[in-house]
Amino acid sequence: MPALRILVVDDSVVIRQMTSQILAEDPELAIAGVAGDGKIALAKIDQVSPDLVTLDVEMPVMNGLETLAEIRKRQPKLPVIMFSTLTERGAGATIEALSLGASDYVTKPSNTMNQEEARQRIRAELIPKIKALCRASAGSTSPPRPADATAPRPQLLQMPRAKSTPAAHASQRKIDIVAIGTSTGGPNALGVVIPAFPKNFPVPIVIVQHMPPIFTRMLAERLSSRSAIPVREGAEGAALEPGVAWIAPGDFHMTLQRRTFGLRLRLNQDPQENSCRPAVDVLFRSVAETCGANVLAVVMTGMGSDGVRGAERIRHTGGEVIVQDEKTSVVWGMPGFTYNEGHADSVYPLDQLQSEITRRVLANRGERGGLDHKPTARVI
Repeated sequence: MPALRILVVDDSVVIRQMTSQILAEDPELAIAGVAGDGKIALAKIDQVSPDLVTLDVEMPVMNGLETLAEIRKRQPKLPVIMFSTLTERGAGATIEALSLGASDYVTKPSNTMNQEEARQRIRAELIPKIKALCRASAGSTSPPRPADATAPRPQLLQMPRAKSTPAAHASQRKIDIVAIGTSTGGPNALGVVIPAFPKNFPVPIVIVQHMPPIFTRMLAERLSSRSAIPVREGAEGAALEPGVAWIAPGDFHMTLQRRTFGLRLRLNQDPQENSCRPAVDVLFRSVAETCGANVLAVVMTGMGSDGVRGAERIRHTGGEVIVQDEKTSVVWGMPGFTYNEGHADSVYPLDQLQSEITRRVLANRGERGGLDHKPTARVI
């Protein structure tokens, strides 16, 4: 198989050289070219036909957002990973880039890191994303299948052959909380699902989206400005309320604690799980332990396998798990692993997830048709 050809676009000579050297060390990758600004990058794309572009956010002549918009006009399917700084400005620009069609993002190493730490950071974060996105662009987003998997490849709404205990007495109990886990492609997927919930949605929603600090707050603010329900970044001790969505803050695991007057959020900086903090598995385990069978978990687009073990725990306690389908996922890693391990009750395309969540939440409340008209979903 020929090496994947990467175009590296950054106004910093140091970052261009470092990134190019790191990528070239991997035998599956090759450098198709480099560019110092967006205008040069657009010309290079036509010349070298890269498989993927890494694109700096802040550049002279033509910045990353302007360049991305032009790339999407010319080549809608070309994977683009944004390179952004871990700052307020960088986070805002990255959220905007994702809404314009960027495939994913990587934050630049901080100035406090030594060169080897910076190299390791780029190597660990960038290379797996390049390979996953190029695989998806080539038409296969599926994760590797477990050796003992017996479930067939999923079709829309097809039930997997479950290996974990199926949700017990689903028709006889109500859902008290919705827990969502997502990663690559998640901000835009959440931008379809969350704005479609009505303002009197009867249960709280808790979300893990793999993102660093600042980014999660900006994502929550952006979703909230476009939704009928409030969307907030998780805070220590915050009381969960019906019809409010909470996003785990970057670099903190988010869990639930039952108190006398209801559920409250707890945050911690325990070790990473699945190389993530926040981790979906941490949240899912907590909702299973706290809410038992009265849980609906949703695993959406994302790279890796975070959420699989948590989904297993939820189903063992009698809760329900649904996943986003392969066709509408940017990367069918997290939902694909959950499905292939047999921990999903059903599979749905992105545009059906919100209605299915609502249907299941209302199933034992006698409230069918009782919610306000849903606003039109919009991509963030």
